[in-house]
Amino acid sequence: MTQEKFIPHPFENQNSKLYKTGDLVRYQNQGQIEFIGRIDDQVKIRGFRIELGEIEVVLTQHPQVREGIVIVREDELGTKRVSAYIIPETSELTSGELRLFLQDKLPHYMVPAFLIFLEAFPLTTNGKIDRRALPEPEIKLDNTANQVIPSTEIEKTLADIWQTVLGLKQVSINDNFFELGGDSILAIQIIAKANQAGLQITPNQLFSHQTISQLATVTEIAPVTEIMQGLVTGNVPLTPIQQWFFEQNLPETPSL
Repeated sequence: MTQEKFIPHPFENQNSKLYKTGDLVRYQNQGQIEFIGRIDDQVKIRGFRIELGEIEVVLTQHPQVREGIVIVREDELGTKRVSAYIIPETSELTSGELRLFLQDKLPHYMVPAFLIFLEAFPLTTNGKIDRRALPEPEIKLDNTANQVIPSTEIEKTLADIWQTVLGLKQVSINDNFFELGGDSILAIQIIAKANQAGLQITPNQLFSHQTISQLATVTEIAPVTEIMQGLVTGNVPLTPIQQWFFEQNLPETPSL
């Protein structure tokens, strides 16, 4: 452990040492050092390196968030999801409002899949936050009284796609995509399957219209054409998903 923490100084003689604190920082324009989080809080999900501490910093920038903690949980299928636990200043703060705030300030792959509001964080006997005792995220489905089944062909098609991608037996047209466990990667699957079914949807539309009832109002119908696939030559334009992906200006190329 001593050898891991006290490393050779790269710019001095061999006898000089540096202490590796494990803190993640960055230089600002005027030379100040800004603390972001801990390096041991860095995780890798679907090829993207995610700094949990950086998400926590952005969370607490919301005026109605008193405290925020971000962890990664693994579901029964082994899929890792980012979960954020928030102590709000008031009960007026909604998950939808907070999610839009985070989407404006974070890359899509860093926006938590689950936003859980708590009155207080669980503590250990030493008075520290017990991250292991944080409650499991729950899929928030409309209750039976408010369950609204699809009525139009577009709503029925979207509902079938959501159920397939999210692994649910039934969804209401008023269920929120992200509160059902959706994330940016699953959103791409939703859009791809919708396009295959003749429905034109963009990523921005899904992020801003997060229920089937809202999304159906901006969904355009395009004819589904079937052609014989032969040898393709020449320039091929980017698909909407590819164009959106390259516009994200990602910090690094995901490893597969």
